[in-house]
Amino acid sequence: MTPKSTVAEIRARFDADVERFSNLETGQAATIDAPLCLELITQTARAVTPGARAVLDVGCGAGNYTLKLLQQLPNLDCTLIDLSLPMLERAQQRVGAATSGQVEIIQGDVREIELGEARFDVILAASVLHHLRSESEWLSVFAQFHRALRPGGGLWIFDLVEHSLPPVQSLMWVRYGDYLKELGGESYREKVYDYVAKEDTPASLIDQLHWLREAGFCRVEILHKNSCFAAFGAVKD
Repeated sequence: MTPKSTVAEIRARFDADVERFSNLETGQAATIDAPLCLELITQTARAVTPGARAVLDVGCGAGNYTLKLLQQLPNLDCTLIDLSLPMLERAQQRVGAATSGQVEIIQGDVREIELGEARFDVILAASVLHHLRSESEWLSVFAQFHRALRPGGGLWIFDLVEHSLPPVQSLMWVRYGDYLKELGGESYREKVYDYVAKEDTPASLIDQLHWLREAGFCRVEILHKNSCFAAFGAVKD
């Protein structure tokens, strides 16, 4: 089996890709239904926690999810985490212009960052958790998210997911390939396939919902699923 990308290799790829991640209207083109899920996650965060004061955006990229959330919940304090410093600097610039709240940036790997206890009302994690490599890492990160949320706060995720049944995974992967081919041709499909194989270790939606409950979230929710992508989350009681 080919070794997966290191954290340094993933950071380098995103350092060179800031512009692509700075389009608020389209989101990430390679992810199915990205604009829809951007809306769904931020609208759900507002509906669940209308009195939110602080958001944590994990793997924030250039800040799209926080910017969209600020349209729903103005002037939040915003904590932004990403591996890539150029991404963080762009996110800080864009988010800082959109909120009167405090904006803090943290460069690093969420597996190694202490998030604290009961600090946030909303946690966003879009297209980032598929870089976790093992069940123990998922459980540890989800438990950290649970501790970091205030009661009534929500964790909202949009990500690439696997499927438990191999025939279903094969079917959904073909459907995803058809989407990529229509978007950018066969070469684009192969390019995306290659970096997913190199970088990503997605888990199934069913497993992630189970791990959220193990981490302490009693209430979980599925917002949307299409092919290999899902939007879902959990609320802390």
